[in-house]
Amino acid sequence: MSIDFGKALSARETNIPGLILLDLPVHGDSRGWFKENWQREKMTASAVDLPDFGPVQNNISFNDAVGTTRGIHAEPWDKYVSVATGRIFGAWVDLREGDSFGAVFTAELDPSTAIFVPRGVGNSYQTLEADTAYTYLVNDHWSPDATYTFLNLADETAAIEWPIPLAQVEISAKDKDHPRLADVVPMPPKKILVTGANGQLGRALREEFGEHPWIEYTTRSELDLTSPDLDTARRWRDYGAIVNAAAYTKVDAAETPEGRTEAWAANVTAVAALARIATANGLTLVHVSSDYVFDGTKSEAYGTDDALSPLGVYGQTKAAGDAIVRTVPRHFVLRTSWVIGDGNNFVRTMASLAGRGIDPRVVDDQVGRLTFTSDIARAIRVVLDEDVPVGVYNVTGQGEPASWFDIARRVFELSGHDPARVTGVSTDEYFAGATAPVAPRPRNSVLDPTGTIAVGIPLGDADARLRDYLDHA
Repeated sequence: MSIDFGKALSARETNIPGLILLDLPVHGDSRGWFKENWQREKMTASAVDLPDFGPVQNNISFNDAVGTTRGIHAEPWDKYVSVATGRIFGAWVDLREGDSFGAVFTAELDPSTAIFVPRGVGNSYQTLEADTAYTYLVNDHWSPDATYTFLNLADETAAIEWPIPLAQVEISAKDKDHPRLADVVPMPPKKILVTGANGQLGRALREEFGEHPWIEYTTRSELDLTSPDLDTARRWRDYGAIVNAAAYTKVDAAETPEGRTEAWAANVTAVAALARIATANGLTLVHVSSDYVFDGTKSEAYGTDDALSPLGVYGQTKAAGDAIVRTVPRHFVLRTSWVIGDGNNFVRTMASLAGRGIDPRVVDDQVGRLTFTSDIARAIRVVLDEDVPVGVYNVTGQGEPASWFDIARRVFELSGHDPARVTGVSTDEYFAGATAPVAPRPRNSVLDPTGTIAVGIPLGDADARLRDYLDHA
């Protein structure tokens, strides 16, 4: 067996997205040779940039005869394949949904090479030397409930040039009977779970992502996030991301004993469960947060690095949820403010009052920006689909900050009514004489979106969105 000694650790892209061929340093002398077969720190560093795929199992395949050929199998997990001794010919075919479906890559592997095979890419190996053994790390345990995809070794479309003709090699009867490419059911993308599907943001996410078998929209009645059985409620390894659009948002009711319990359950206990599942299964967790994590005393816009300082119970639970989500390796905390979408909200209330001839009193000492759920949903799609660094982002409408009083007058104006009908009052005046508990509100809810714009997350202009919203209300 000839081994290429002394190569530097490096990675080579292939024509199949995510399929990465690696050169491994092998050190040899009269006693034999040694190599670092898998070295997480080096291989996930920027020079190689292999995905940190979190292997959980190591398998070894030994083939004593030249020509032993394994079928083209695409599994629902990532795989890192290398040779321990001998030499193999490898053939990989992209069997995932998408533009690269059917793309083929082939290469010979010896102990100085390895390959990273992403989920859904079919892989097959033909033994070129006697007593060959190759090893592969996988990031999931085998399951009979998992989804697999197969391709016939002799498929004419793939047209793989096997070094040893298939008529002369050892192949299992099962592998001979796999379908041709035209009959292959592509491997679907990993699933996305959207919680809070019936809320304002949940409905916007349904509009943004559409209806697909790989997107699951769920409500509290369908999936209890506080259930002790949540860890086994799904085969979580089949999911790639969780978008947490569920939350307890009744800020005043949260100040009551019953509301406090519900707020902590929904905004903290449930979030902790999702964070645990995301961490254990390597999922991306997208969590929507709030301006209420700040006390509103800052004279400038709040950045993503400002210390949390919530005033009331609702804000405290959202701040606790933020801290928990940030422990997940792949997390996005999207902080937003003054959310407007499909449902009961401030803008619809003001438009209704204007049309019914009612002149409202509206607080004028709370300042922020409206954020429309369509923009939040679009931001979520970008962080899931694009190469956005994990972290915290402010997702809020752009434009000049305004008070609730200013926005109410603007709604009256855009609705064709006299904005002078709206009277401004302080927060203290507005809630004076209230008989039910009232949550403290941050006076400054302005969030700085500079970092969000810098990474390419799109944000809409608040006033333009308000015009369009009222036109279609």
